[in-house]
Amino acid sequence: MNTLIGEHIYLRALEPEDIEVLYSIENNEGFWNVGETITPFSRYVLKEYLSNAYKDIYESRQLRMIVCDNQSKGFLGLVDLFDFDPHNLRAGVGIIIAANESRKRGYGFEVLALLKKYCASHLKLHQLYANIEETNTPSVALFEKAEFKKVGLKKDWRRIQTIDGMERYTNEYLYQYIF
Repeated sequence: MNTLIGEHIYLRALEPEDIEVLYSIENNEGFWNVGETITPFSRYVLKEYLSNAYKDIYESRQLRMIVCDNQSKGFLGLVDLFDFDPHNLRAGVGIIIAANESRKRGYGFEVLALLKKYCASHLKLHQLYANIEETNTPSVALFEKAEFKKVGLKKDWRRIQTIDGMERYTNEYLYQYIF
């Protein structure tokens, strides 16, 4: 049984050849609001990251995988397990389906299904969690469809800049999936 292969997609480990994909994702300011970064990454830093990507999740406390299309083998996005806590058997989840034309095709749902299967069978996790900005309705719908439960609201959690250069705060939901 291969827990990382689905009907339309598969998840694979990072390879050194993924540097340009990572460079384009990490330096896309449109994705910065879903992460914790506000600065670009150099190719050097990403090359160093890739050279350490072989480390076990128990050592690095994170796991990033590439989401690929089963037929074309092409890149669709990234999925991260972060803040892995082997004592409490939990980890955070983040997903990016990079290209607009690949969104709303069920890939995110299939990623979560494969990830849940992998986390249950190989990591023996008790729970997964996700932090989702309140206004990110596609992600809210995705995680709810994948049976994650909204368990909290973090008020004024993220400071963002609007298009007109003003700053405001947004709320963030906390979702959990208990195995």
